[in-house]
Amino acid sequence: MARLTGVIKHLLIINVLFFIAAQLFGEQIYHWFSMWFPLNKNFQFWQIITHMFMHGSVMHIVANMFVLWMFGSPLEKMWGRNKFLFFYFSVGLGALLIQTLANYYFFSESLEVLESAGVVKSEIIDTLIKGQYNTGWYELASKDIVESLLSEFNGRMLGASGATSGIMVAFAFMFPNMELMLLFFPVPIKAKYFVPLYFIGDFYYGFSNSGDGIAHFAHVGGALFGFIMMWYWKKNQFNGNRWN
Repeated sequence: MARLTGVIKHLLIINVLFFIAAQLFGEQIYHWFSMWFPLNKNFQFWQIITHMFMHGSVMHIVANMFVLWMFGSPLEKMWGRNKFLFFYFSVGLGALLIQTLANYYFFSESLEVLESAGVVKSEIIDTLIKGQYNTGWYELASKDIVESLLSEFNGRMLGASGATSGIMVAFAFMFPNMELMLLFFPVPIKAKYFVPLYFIGDFYYGFSNSGDGIAHFAHVGGALFGFIMMWYWKKNQFNGNRWN
């Protein structure tokens, strides 16, 4: 069992404190600190960081904190505090970037459908910024198109999943032959096989735009940035250096 390291311990504490605050003070905490679509009037610059510490349910925070502890502790012990923190927030921001780009893509797709039906783009965005929508849009586009438009604009992103996805990739780089097991598939699988397989589902469900409320592209983005950083560090022989 991995020993609880210093940075991991503090990240766990901060996440738990944010979660407790959200349970005590309710929706307002989610409103302030989750990541809103950048065109939404509720977007604030600090949400770029604070969304990583917000979680929507007990299972959400437990799953993310378990992954952070399990895969992050060996990395912190090997890298040291500063390098681990740099990696953690870098992949978290990378995850946010990819998810935001995906949101813009799906939002723009729906926007173009309404534009092609004769609705002025600025009018659509102005209506959405006011927290409203036009029922006439449903006569000009399919229900799925309009609801995708509303969902992307009014949706919020929260959780440490993007950052922990990058941590999982880093673990697979550093400990490729470590055997891992899934609870529902209790057969040992080496980390170098387990981690890629884990993200195939996120990649598929992300492009299917399943509407399941999970930021699949954030997971893919965290994994992608984790891979790029680990590849670069390995190529430049930074892996063994401590930054403390």
